[in-house]
Amino acid sequence: MTRILVGKTEPFRLDERDMLLEIRDVLNIPGITRVRLFNGYDISGFTNTEKAVQQVFSEAGHDIVYYDLPDMDEAVCLFATAAATGQYDMREDSAVTLLRLIEPHCEPVVKVFKVTALYGDISGADINKIKAYYINPLETQEIPLTGIQTGTHREPGNIEIIKDFSAADEKKLIKLAADYDIVMALENLKLCRDYFSKEKRDPTVTEMKVLDTYWSDHCRHSTFMTEIKDVGINENRFTEGLKRAQTLFKHSHSYVYGDDPRPLCLMDIATMEMKKLRKSGDLNDMEKSDEVNACSIEVTIPVDGKPADMIVMFKNETHNHPTEMEPFGGASTCLGGAIRDPLSGRAHVYGAIRVTGSGDPREKIEDTLPGKLPQRKITQTAANGYSSYGNGIGLPLGHLLEFYDPGFKAKRMECGAVVAAAKKADIFRGKPQPGDVVVLVGGRTGRDGCGGATGSSKEHDDDSITKGGAEVQKGNPVIERNIVRLFRKPFVSKSIKVCNDFGAGGVCVAVGELADGLYIDLDKVPVKYPGLDGTELAISESQERMAVVLAESDLKKFIKEAAAENLEAIKIADVTGTGHVVMTWRGVEILNIGSKFLNSGGVRQTTNIVVEEPYPCVNHTTEPTRCAISPCVKTAWLENLDNSKV
Repeated sequence: MTRILVGKTEPFRLDERDMLLEIRDVLNIPGITRVRLFNGYDISGFTNTEKAVQQVFSEAGHDIVYYDLPDMDEAVCLFATAAATGQYDMREDSAVTLLRLIEPHCEPVVKVFKVTALYGDISGADINKIKAYYINPLETQEIPLTGIQTGTHREPGNIEIIKDFSAADEKKLIKLAADYDIVMALENLKLCRDYFSKEKRDPTVTEMKVLDTYWSDHCRHSTFMTEIKDVGINENRFTEGLKRAQTLFKHSHSYVYGDDPRPLCLMDIATMEMKKLRKSGDLNDMEKSDEVNACSIEVTIPVDGKPADMIVMFKNETHNHPTEMEPFGGASTCLGGAIRDPLSGRAHVYGAIRVTGSGDPREKIEDTLPGKLPQRKITQTAANGYSSYGNGIGLPLGHLLEFYDPGFKAKRMECGAVVAAAKKADIFRGKPQPGDVVVLVGGRTGRDGCGGATGSSKEHDDDSITKGGAEVQKGNPVIERNIVRLFRKPFVSKSIKVCNDFGAGGVCVAVGELADGLYIDLDKVPVKYPGLDGTELAISESQERMAVVLAESDLKKFIKEAAAENLEAIKIADVTGTGHVVMTWRGVEILNIGSKFLNSGGVRQTTNIVVEEPYPCVNHTTEPTRCAISPCVKTAWLENLDNSKV
C-alpha cells in the first residue's frame, strides 16, 4: 500500500482560510489562528505511483505531495475523517477510474481521507464544537490518523427466509416487520402474508424488502392515491362555491371515466381537468406514451429556418428529506434526479431552476434543533451540492429562489426543475417483447441509497441523522454527462424501446416496471466494491444508472457505443412474458413475485374529508373582489398571477 497526502501551496489555501473565518465568526472561537487541510489517499493494487501522483492526485504549482504526515507539532488538534461506512465517496470512485486509464488491466483500491490540523488557543470544548459542526455523522466519520484499513471485505451470507411469516398473526407480523426493518403498514403486511400463504411458502428478505420499496409512498404515491370515501363541507362563506366546484368535478369525473367505478383520490382531483381536456381533444399536443417519466408535449418549432417536430419535456424533483439530512448529496441528486427523467425519455436537458426553503441561516449554532444540522450548514452545503452537479454536467441555472421562514426549520424544502427537448424523429417508443434484453448502463452499484424510497416515506426522529446514512443517494454528474452524450447518438436513441432511470427503488423498480415478465440476474450488476448481498443489489438507489430494453440483435452495437463514451453497459435481465419477476443471486432464486401483485401498490388506503374554511382569520375581501369583477375566469387567473403582492 502507498500513502499520499496532498496539501495546497500558500497562494491556493482558500479552503483553509474559509474554514478559519467560519470557525471564528460562526462558531465564535476567536482563539484559533490557523487551519491546515490535507487530502489523504491509501492506494493498493497499483504500481505506477509516480505517474499517478503527477496525473491524478496533484497539480504542479498548486499542490505539495507528502508520503507521510508532515511535522505539525504546533497543532493543538489533529484529526482525520473519511466517508461513513457504506457511503459512496465520489473522490475514491474518480481516482479508481483515472488509475485504470493509466493501467487498464489493474484493479486498484483507493481509500480517501482528510486530515485537519487546528492551531491557536483552543480548548477541548472548542475542538468538540468544531468537530460537531464539520462532521455530519450521516456521511462522515472520524478515523485514526493511521488512515483507513482496507483489509478484505466480509463475504455476505445467503439470503434469509423470514420463517413463519405466511402463518403469522397481526402481533407476529408487527414484530417481524420491526426485526427486518420493514416499514410498510399492517394492512400491507397482511396482504403479503396472504399472498405467500397461497404460494405455500415464506418470503425471502429480498422479496419483502422489494415489496416494501415498490409500495412505498415515494414510488407509488400511496398518499395521493388514497381513496376518499366521503367529502363533507362545513358551512362557511365559501360553502356555496365549494359545493358548486364539487358538482363540476363529479361531472368531469363522469365524462372522463364513464361508468368506471374508479375511486375518488387526490391524484384525480389534481389532474382531472387535464384528463378532461385530453379526452375532448383540447390537449392534443401531449405526447401519448407508456413512458411517463416526465411531462412531455409535441411541438413544431423552427430549427435553422425550417419547421421541426420536437418533443419538449418538463420535470421537477423534490429532495426535502435527503437534503435535510445530507445537504450536499441531497441537493445534488435533486438536480440529477430531475435531469434523469427526461434523459430516460431520450431528451436533452437545456436549463434548470431551483426553489428552496430554509430556516434563518443566521441563527446561532446553539439554537439548532436536536437531531438536526444547523440551518447555515444545510443552506450553504446544499447550494454547493446543487451547483456542483449543474457545473459537472454542464447545465445552466436560469432561476433561483430561496425562501427563509421558521416553518422550514422543521423540514427543508429542496426543489429542482428542468426543461428538455429532442427531435421527435430521433425518439423511438416501443413495447418490450419476450426475447428482448434489459441492459444496465452507467454507474456501478453500492450501498448508497439502500432504503431511500422507504426512508423518504417514513417518519423521522432525533436518531435519523446517524442511522439513515445509506438512505441518501450520491450523485456523479460526470457519468450522467456521458449518458447524455450516449443518448444523443441516433442509433442509441432509436434502438431503445423503453428506458427507466434508477431513481427510487433501484433495480427492483427500474427494471421491474419495464415488463410483466422478467428474469433478472443480480450477479451481472456491476458493483462499486465487493461485499453487497442480493437484497442490496436489488434495492440500492446508486445514481447515474439507466435500464434500457433492447432487441437482442442491437445489444452488441449498443455496448460498443456505450464503451465509446467510457460507460459500462451490461445485460442484466431478459424479458420473459411469464407474468412473474424473478431475481437470482449466486445462481439461487431469491425473488419470484407475480407482476400483477408487485404492481398493485398494496392495499389502497381510505379516508374521509371534511372541507373547512381556509384561513378563517385572514381577510379575503380585497383580492377576491378584484378578481371577481374581471370579465372572465381566464382574465382573473392571469391578473392573480400578476399580483406583485403574492
